[in-house]
Amino acid sequence: MEKAVYYSKAAEGPENGSAYWIHAKDNVRLRAGLWKTGQACKGTVFLFPGRTEYIELWGRTAADLDRLGYTAFAIDWRGQGLADRVTGDRKTGHVKRFSEFQMDAAAMFEAAEKLNLPKPWYLIGHSMGACIGFRALTEGLPVSACAFTAPMFGIKLSLIERMAAWPLTWAAQALGRGHIYAPGYTGQTYVLGSAFEGNKLTNDPDMYQHWVSQALSLSELQIGGPSMGWLFQALRETRSLSGVASPQIPCISFCGDQDQIVDIPAIQNRMERWPGGSLALIQNAKHALFAERAEVRERVFAQIDRLF
Repeated sequence: MEKAVYYSKAAEGPENGSAYWIHAKDNVRLRAGLWKTGQACKGTVFLFPGRTEYIELWGRTAADLDRLGYTAFAIDWRGQGLADRVTGDRKTGHVKRFSEFQMDAAAMFEAAEKLNLPKPWYLIGHSMGACIGFRALTEGLPVSACAFTAPMFGIKLSLIERMAAWPLTWAAQALGRGHIYAPGYTGQTYVLGSAFEGNKLTNDPDMYQHWVSQALSLSELQIGGPSMGWLFQALRETRSLSGVASPQIPCISFCGDQDQIVDIPAIQNRMERWPGGSLALIQNAKHALFAERAEVRERVFAQIDRLF
């Protein structure tokens, strides 16, 4: 595998971080980031990021995992970070079909085999990454346990918004306009258009500023709002997955009680139907739990470490 660009200073991850170019079976080029722990290794944690995210945003999380004794391995999904973009407008958060992300996940695990990453293997998925991870688990993803933060098992929409979203996004795709932005969104990166006060991601000002600093210094890695096609595919995938049985694998999901992005009742419903699964609803926390206040992060990592 060829070494890829990795912005270590911005990432603030473990010192030995590196990145590789990998390819999905449809030849889309992706980027994978690796942080090998310097501790007595407990195994490898595969990090499945959320929409808009990229390897460097997970540097601090990799550092926390390193302190616990885990190697961390992350990915830039197609259309994000330095992976191949799938529309002419590089700022559009777009995917043709959610099933394409499964090719990305497969490429990541093939790379892990080539790199001989230490086992056992575990999965942490955030938001959209948890949705991708859940589908992969049902198809036999080779991990021993998993943890999800703010899993996108449903998108938080009002009844009117949901009733409008289905026909609008379906029509956009049918008319070849799936690549245009969903209503209310532009190509602006969220943290550059939203002040800390009232933001939907975190209650921690330092973590929010860390995201802002990366958005300013790593502009080529950023994307903006979702496309009509992404929204249609996300609604379709979450509806499909709602009828799928939970896999026989230990799992814990975390969700902040102030989350305004994912559908908390859908998460509760899923975890109630997960044998050996549990849900931790975190008080006074928003969507990005790994970017929350220190006491929240410490609680989440402690519970994940116990599960793994």
